[in-house]
Amino acid sequence: MANIRELKKDINYVLGDIIEAVYIVEASNDKPGSKEGSEIIDGAIATFDDLISKVNMKSVDNKKQHLKNVRKELEEKARGLVDKLNKLP
Repeated sequence: MANIRELKKDINYVLGDIIEAVYIVEASNDKPGSKEGSEIIDGAIATFDDLISKVNMKSVDNKKQHLKNVRKELEEKARGLVDKLNKLP
């Protein structure tokens, strides 16, 4: 089982990379600060806050299963954000 520190790093890196990709796509299309890009960034930040709070929960019966569910949720939400990123004009 991956430890909590590694899961937090994964959350940070994955969502940070998505935010960075938004900036790169916007810069390459000469559309910095686009509405769609801002929505993706806001979604990534909200996802980060949500997942970190779930990782830090102390009152969980089965910690191992809880962390697996958090990792699965990270994958699902990140995939959704990347799909939105791929649709940026």
